[in-house]
Amino acid sequence: MNNRQSSESHHHGESSGKGRAAWHAVFNPDRPQNQVQHVRSASSKGRREEQRSRSSSPEPGAGSATKGRPLFAKPISRALEMSVTTKVVGCLRSNVLTILNIAGVFSGVVLALVLRSSREEKWTQREIIYVGFVGDLFLRMLKCLILPLIISSMISAVGSLDLSVSGRIGTRAIVYYMTTTVSAVILGIILVLTIHPGEGSDKGIVRGGSVRHVTTADMLMDLIRNLFPPNLVQACTAQYKTVLTPPADYLESLANMTNSNGTDAGNMTAGKPKNLYDWKMSSDYEDATNILGLVVFSTVLGVTLGRMGAKGKPLLNFFVSMSEAVMMITGWVVWLSPVGVMFLVASKMLEMESWEVMLGQLGMYFFTVMIGLFIHGFVVLQLIYFVVTRKLPFRYVGNLSEALATAFATSSSSATLPVALKCLEEKNLVDPRVTRFVMPIGATINMDGTALYEAVAAIFISQVRGIHLTMGNVVAVSITATAASIGAAGIPQAGIVTMVMVLDTLGLPAEDVSLIMAVDWFLDRFRTFTNVLGDSLGAGIVHHLSRQELEEMPAHPSGPKESDIELDGPIGGADLEKGESSNGGPSSRNPNVTSAAVEVEWQSTSM
Repeated sequence: MNNRQSSESHHHGESSGKGRAAWHAVFNPDRPQNQVQHVRSASSKGRREEQRSRSSSPEPGAGSATKGRPLFAKPISRALEMSVTTKVVGCLRSNVLTILNIAGVFSGVVLALVLRSSREEKWTQREIIYVGFVGDLFLRMLKCLILPLIISSMISAVGSLDLSVSGRIGTRAIVYYMTTTVSAVILGIILVLTIHPGEGSDKGIVRGGSVRHVTTADMLMDLIRNLFPPNLVQACTAQYKTVLTPPADYLESLANMTNSNGTDAGNMTAGKPKNLYDWKMSSDYEDATNILGLVVFSTVLGVTLGRMGAKGKPLLNFFVSMSEAVMMITGWVVWLSPVGVMFLVASKMLEMESWEVMLGQLGMYFFTVMIGLFIHGFVVLQLIYFVVTRKLPFRYVGNLSEALATAFATSSSSATLPVALKCLEEKNLVDPRVTRFVMPIGATINMDGTALYEAVAAIFISQVRGIHLTMGNVVAVSITATAASIGAAGIPQAGIVTMVMVLDTLGLPAEDVSLIMAVDWFLDRFRTFTNVLGDSLGAGIVHHLSRQELEEMPAHPSGPKESDIELDGPIGGADLEKGESSNGGPSSRNPNVTSAAVEVEWQSTSM
């Protein structure tokens, strides 16, 4: 009986082995038969060794009972202690860079306080530059990566997606951006109308900085013009802007009024009316990367390469490779962030005036903006993430600490983009096709912190001026602040430029921007922090909503997975030397078989 069963099982094993070999021959013609037999024999050998080890091991308690020891020689408490220690060590290893970045921020504050207290006289500009030299080098490295990263990421992500899928992902991202921006503006308006930080006068507020005169219409048209740059090379270094030149009689009237009564020229509200629409118009280019225009061009080129199919594959693979190369360089630069962040924070702390003067003049305005940013960043955005994904956002946000620390130190959402992409893809495991499509757009148009700040600042200045706002004025501020935040560049203190647009809506002079200059540099860091947090949470939300479409698409912008390479030799069962498909798509020899099918049959052979 036993001999019959063994012969039947042997016959069954041979037939199943032949069946699996036939399966390989049909669905994976590129793999030689001897390789299939080798894999099958190796698998059988592994099973035999496992059975032999099980049979040779003693029964539980057999050996221990003869020696008079308990069943478990190692105490349970020691095992638990080792388990906890292993978890703690693993957690520290995986978050060492995050800990170093947070330590860098606090070290920068401590360094600035020590340097300020080391002597009574004020630190000179040259000395501050010396202190911030290392931080400036780190910032330059990040900015150097912005241009190649945005272009290659956008093209590779859009080109690797189906046009309908990329349209749905883009629509979800835009809906999220508009929802969060409008909610930030509404929150800011509610807070500033409730707290009334501008009650009193502006006599104790020190003005500072220079302002650019511009109308709302001109700024909106400049925004649209920058969407379509006439020269892509120029767009890498410059943005278009409209320049308004005042007439000669206005300058004479302004000079006479200043000389006659000693009034600050910025406070001039009387005299000859200042109608900006009558000023002479000209154009100029300012030194700033036109990210918006590059994003539009990259999106169009990515869609084009995706529609070209096989003809566009070589160029698409070039941008995929470039994107991966830039991300690898980003990984190297990120390890310099703790030192760079420390010196950037220290130099900015040395620049500021005394805390008493700054908070005494604009204390209520400062705290109103800070309360708004805190509520929006840690309540509203987190709640939106939880409602959509049904997951607590704490670990997700904790994995973004490197990007958030960089955002606070650099005060630039564009410079933080490489670090944010690295955190999202490596720690939060967000699909690169989503991050590299959504994040460059978010860093350009999604400015929640800036929108909240501009709404609060405009109404604060109107309160300082004693101007009563109607409901129509409030609605106009909300709409204009939303548009102004979209037009703001991802560079330090870009909100000051678009702030003029919001003031123009209320009929306030552009010079009144100087009222909030004293604290703007500091608030700008928290605005950028909120902007990067909103972009990153949006990438997670869009990835969650788009996971079904992404799973149905075999292509991946970052190339094939390592598991595919190990299992199937040439990627996806294709011959790379002959230029066949390597992204999990159909093989040219057998177009009906994808790498997913090969992976399924491979797993069946190992069972």
